[in-house]
Amino acid sequence: MNTTRRTFLISSGLLTTALVSGIELPAFAAGDATTLRIALNRQTGNLDPTVYKAIWAVQSMIFEPLVRYGQGGKLEPALATSWSVSEDGKALAFKLREGVTFSDGTPWNAEALKWNLDRWIGKEDHSWLLVSAAYDRLQIVGPYEVVLHLKNPVPSALAELTTVRPVRFLSPKAVAADGTFKEAVGTGPWKVVRNDAERTELVRNDGYWGEKPAFEAVSLVVIPNARSRVDALRAGQIDITGGVFVAALSPQDARTLEASGLAVETATGTDTLVLGFNPERPILQDPRVREAVSLCLDRAAICEKLLKGFATPTMNLFPSVIPDSGRRLPVPKRDVARAKALLEEAGWKGAGVRSKDGTPLKLELVISEDAVAGSRALGEVIQNFVREAGIDVDLRLVDHVSRHDDIPQLKYDLALFITAGAPYDPHSSLTTYFLSTYRTGTDGKMFMDAAKLDPLVNAALTATEGTRAAAYQAFYDWLEQNHAIAPIYHATRLWAHGKRVSNFSIPATEYEMPHEGIKLVAG
Repeated sequence: MNTTRRTFLISSGLLTTALVSGIELPAFAAGDATTLRIALNRQTGNLDPTVYKAIWAVQSMIFEPLVRYGQGGKLEPALATSWSVSEDGKALAFKLREGVTFSDGTPWNAEALKWNLDRWIGKEDHSWLLVSAAYDRLQIVGPYEVVLHLKNPVPSALAELTTVRPVRFLSPKAVAADGTFKEAVGTGPWKVVRNDAERTELVRNDGYWGEKPAFEAVSLVVIPNARSRVDALRAGQIDITGGVFVAALSPQDARTLEASGLAVETATGTDTLVLGFNPERPILQDPRVREAVSLCLDRAAICEKLLKGFATPTMNLFPSVIPDSGRRLPVPKRDVARAKALLEEAGWKGAGVRSKDGTPLKLELVISEDAVAGSRALGEVIQNFVREAGIDVDLRLVDHVSRHDDIPQLKYDLALFITAGAPYDPHSSLTTYFLSTYRTGTDGKMFMDAAKLDPLVNAALTATEGTRAAAYQAFYDWLEQNHAIAPIYHATRLWAHGKRVSNFSIPATEYEMPHEGIKLVAG
């Protein structure tokens, strides 16, 4: 969901430049309390739920899932009121919500569900979802009762069915006879009346089955430049900005807004920034070298200085808000002396840059600002930290495309990764970043060991409810004991809003827009 380098260059001007180029912010009369104005970092794009192009959070306002992902991973009813899983884990039965219609009047029922599933489930393009890869058939028991049959158990199936795409539901009338997507029509609280390069306009769906919004419309305004978004919020031209995939708010900008008297809302992040090691590099095959690199990092200083306190230092792969995230590990203080001792023990000796058998202890860290915002500054900090122990690290800056070419091909020594976050974890990151038999083509691996780690990953992914926590813990224990990765921090989730907004709350995932329960204050 990153904007391209070309988009960044074109849109790097200030707000006045955006206005001159035709991107006008909506004008509202004083006292208006009918329209909520939210900033987007780019245009929403194609809203078809089966196409991976639009901003997730905008789609979440229009389309609904069977099951909703609540805070801390609690599964809550949505278009399904109840569900059950068979003892063998291969059949998921759903009771559908009755009396629901899409915003064009089309009934929501088992046939509408089947029509939607037929568009994506079991198809190769969507096999990254384990529930899709394992799909066998759909059984319609009645107008509001279905059973989803799988070829093999998928313990993460219900969590996967909470995701925004491709699983959320579109009106069957919103697609042409030839299968071409025509318009975004869902069962959610908002209807689309405009969607172009400048903004996406939504109006309240007064036929919505759930709690209806307190205001009439949402104007999602494209402001590509981060500084321009901050200025627009301070000027009262927008009401909300933030969210990693909506309009990311940097820690520096968050502190600026706080100093201006505006509200900055925070929540524990659901993802983790991890320093990963290429296990095919001979230097890094020794766990003592990996441990030494990790011990050189001052995680607390990184969080406080680089991230202005908007992060939590960690040694865990996942934050505690992720289900089955394991016991909390103590975060060690930076210990260069211990790092040096480990390197000496491993045979890396000498003053300055250490060496072994004539080979210098030199590593390359691949970083991409497009993929991980702020990674250049973090890379420089890591470079300086490890140098004190005699490890030389070169930084190789690449763009988003080059990173996605290099990392899967293991063309790196060290690389920065971000876990998938809610609702995809823990299962998604285990599959994507550690399972050697699964190749995504873009994400690459934090660490691989086919003989020792793969069995632990597979055991965790297939564990039943009663054994799942222990199976995941066994995987985490192996990572810790082998110093396979170096988790650094859980970034704090950041949103900011103006004084017109009250009752603001951050949703459970970064893939949803904060709009539920909000009230607008006139004035």
